[in-house]
Amino acid sequence: MAFKRYKADADNTIVNTFKPGFKLRATGSNAGYADVMEVYSIYGREASGSQELSRILVKFPVSSISTDRTAGTIPASGSVSFYLKLYNAQHSKTVPESFTLLVSAVSQSWQEGVGLDLETYQDDTKGNEGSNWMSASNTAAWTNVGGDYLTGSGYLFSQSFETGLEDLEVDITSLVENWIDGTQENYGVGVHLTSSQEAYYSSSTGLDDGGIIHNTGGATTSYYTKRFFARGSQYFFKRPIIEARWDSSTRDDRGNFYYSSSLAPAEDNLNTLYLYNYVRGRLRNIPDIGTGAIYVDLYSGSANNSGPSGSALNQSVSTPATGGYVSTGIYSCSVSITAASTPITTLFDVWYSGSTQYFTGTIKPVVQYASQTATKLSYYINITNLKSKYNTSEAPRFNLYVRNKNWSPSIYTVSRTDPPSTIIQSASYRVYRLLDAYEAIEYGTGSDAHTVLSYDISGSYFDFDMSVLEPGYGYAFKFSFYDPELSSWIEQPQTFKFRVEDYEY
Repeated sequence: MAFKRYKADADNTIVNTFKPGFKLRATGSNAGYADVMEVYSIYGREASGSQELSRILVKFPVSSISTDRTAGTIPASGSVSFYLKLYNAQHSKTVPESFTLLVSAVSQSWQEGVGLDLETYQDDTKGNEGSNWMSASNTAAWTNVGGDYLTGSGYLFSQSFETGLEDLEVDITSLVENWIDGTQENYGVGVHLTSSQEAYYSSSTGLDDGGIIHNTGGATTSYYTKRFFARGSQYFFKRPIIEARWDSSTRDDRGNFYYSSSLAPAEDNLNTLYLYNYVRGRLRNIPDIGTGAIYVDLYSGSANNSGPSGSALNQSVSTPATGGYVSTGIYSCSVSITAASTPITTLFDVWYSGSTQYFTGTIKPVVQYASQTATKLSYYINITNLKSKYNTSEAPRFNLYVRNKNWSPSIYTVSRTDPPSTIIQSASYRVYRLLDAYEAIEYGTGSDAHTVLSYDISGSYFDFDMSVLEPGYGYAFKFSFYDPELSSWIEQPQTFKFRVEDYEY
């Protein structure tokens, strides 16, 4: 699993807008239980120079993120990115265009409240629990009306919108890491327009005027109304989340090992091998290695290829290949070797440190040849261990079998072996809901590569946490393979359906 979602545990919309009749402002109103949140700026609606603003507050369970890091569920700092995601809520009102929203860390504790009214703003806190435009809680006022926010480096982020119908997705990794390590207390984030797009207002004192913000650099046009779904929304996939993403893919070339060739660029002549140290069914670091270096030598086999023989083949001036720590109990090493005039059909990789050998594996290397014909590959694929139904508590590992459709086995091959699985070096998955084709999990092939498949000698595989899907519905996996010739991802035609339920065993 290379991503995990954390749903908001508090949200609210706070405003200084006028209530119906334009006599009173709704600075005491609360919308903590509303199923949407909204941001807007309205200039001059009540009178020339009048200002009406709306801002969003959202908070997330950072303690859960910390717990998952301690447990190893998500990687250490520097190996994972955190994205704030808010989903657009369509409505019948005017939608702003060409604007920017700021996302900034809230600097003091606030209460969610139980208000619902975002139309007439009648749900005032009146001293009860809940935040509003003037107060963070029923016991503490904001230092600044409209909320208190941090604006320094690592605490302030932004996203530009063109049509006003887009979702918000902002990388807030630095802020989440500060929350996790305690550098900054977790009070969530505020979302609002830039000061130049919030409405203009000039106070005679140069200070905020009650609930009206002194903003002489503000806009004299209006931006309204941008809405997002809140945590109380009925739509499972539209609720505010922080999504942790990381590249957990393992690319083990033991079953895809090529001899070095002048036909291939230098990076394609390297083969990455892995050692997995399972102790009583659990991955454990090798005590004498820990997170340090481990060494790998390649050998040819004995006469019957039952084990390594002779001198190491990959050493240059008696220097072995140096491997390193990947994660708990997993080590990797990149090696290359040139084929002899008569290529060796079986190689043995020996992993060691000092005089202690920890593991000996086998490799069937392949010689790289040029071709006299142009080929366009077409594949047959199958998830070999797919079930029809899964519980939300499950996080299964799926094994993907891939075969070239043009594979033509001999009678001997069919009789003696299972069909070989083709290694796809760059493969990704997505998930959509069968009912309405809603894309629950999009392809993640960018810098985080959070939906990229791993592979080893048995083929491609990936882990998937069923809790990210809404129970009671059918879903389907789709796969896309990267075509280096076209420099693009090609979606495969096969679809693999399953259902997710929430039940007790």
